[in-house]
Formats: sequence, C-alpha cells, structure tokens
Amino acid sequence: MQFDMSANSSWQFGHRGRVAVFIDGNNLFHAARFHNIDIDYNKLLRLLLGDGRLLRAFFYTGVDAGAERQQGFLLWMRRNGFRVVQKELKTFYDGTRKANLDVEIAVDMLSLAGRYDTAVLVSGDEDFVYALNAIAYKGCRVEVAGFRSNTAPRLIDVADFFIDLGDIAELVRKDASQSGQYDVPSFVPPEELLPPEILPGQTDKNFSQVANKIRFEPQFAEDETEDYQDLVRITDER
Repeated sequence: MQFDMSANSSWQFGHRGRVAVFIDGNNLFHAARFHNIDIDYNKLLRLLLGDGRLLRAFFYTGVDAGAERQQGFLLWMRRNGFRVVQKELKTFYDGTRKANLDVEIAVDMLSLAGRYDTAVLVSGDEDFVYALNAIAYKGCRVEVAGFRSNTAPRLIDVADFFIDLGDIAELVRKDASQSGQYDVPSFVPPEELLPPEILPGQTDKNFSQVANKIRFEPQFAEDETEDYQDLVRITDER
C-alpha cells in the first residue's frame, strides 16, 4: 500500500495518535547509500510522525568503540530527539564486521505495544515479519518505511502501510548547507564512502509543507521512569 502525495501535505496518513519510530540504522544507511541519498534524520522523523504525537524515536546501530567520527554522529542523534541503542561491532572469520540488533528492535517494539497507536519500522529486513504480526494482533497500527527495492516483499505485505522512501527522497535528503554537521558513521570503511559529488544535497522547496514541530506524547516521560527503566538494554552512554 502506498500513499498519494498529491492529496495534501500530510499524505492522508489518517489519525496516527501516539507514534513510536524504530529505525534499523545499519539497514537504512546501506540502503540509502545504494540509492545515493544522504539522509537528513530530522526531516525523516518529522515526515514519519505525520500528524501524530511522538512517543519515542529509537535508532539502533552497531558501533566501533574507537571511532570518533561515528561517536560524533551518535551524539548528534541523541541531541536531536533520538534514543540511541548501540552494540559494538563484532569481527567475523571472513573479516566482515557487523552487529545484529534485530532482537533488541523486536523486543522494544513488543514491550511498548499498547503505549503507542502506530509503530513505524524503518527497515527492509524480512526477519521482522513475525514481530510486526504480533504487534498488529495487539491492536496497533504497523507501518514499514524503506526503499522498495531493498525491502522484503513479505515485510511490505504484513504492514498496514508502506512508505517508499525512494518516492519521497527529496523530502528526506540532507541539504547541501548541512554537509559537515556530523560525520558519516564509521562502520562504513573510508574507501567505500561515496564522494560528495555523488551525494548532492538539494534544498527541498516542498519541505516547508512538512510540520517543523515534533509533538511529543506528554505523559510518557513520567511513565517510563516507573515501568520502562530497563527498556533500552544497551547503555547509550548519554
């Protein structure tokens, strides 16, 4: 299912109520690189929120403990409304380095079900199909956001709504004036980074249609101190 951008600036999302956003950082980053897009996470969050109230925005990623550039990026994310959940990268026998946070994402989505009305999963990983089904059976609306060519068809099918980031790339692309605000996460080897000329930042004339103010769910901050202290199980060293 896709939305009609011509309908209005909020894309007829409908009543979204309390919204929780779960971003599979590594999956999104590599999909965006494949499409030559440098994501502006503030724009992405506002866009995914629509007319809803933000309960929480989680960003899950593998980290290299000694990478200062990536730590700068994660600090920027924390200071801009994201709850960062991180896990140190592991080196495998073939030399690849990765960190799998699928379990953390699924557990957090299920733990918070009932506290949000709409869950937005930003990932193309088919492993989340079962978790989304379980959340839907709890009465929550489930949406998936990703690039269609990098998103598993079963994940699209199980969602109540699919947001194709490829169709709205110009609304989530980082402006040219923002280059250098934070560095690219260093889990991508320097030799694989796309040169600046391949990642053009274009000021989006239509972005003014997207609300700049993010509305947070007012009661959640008090509630989480009682029942959800340990929700993020990996210390984000705030």
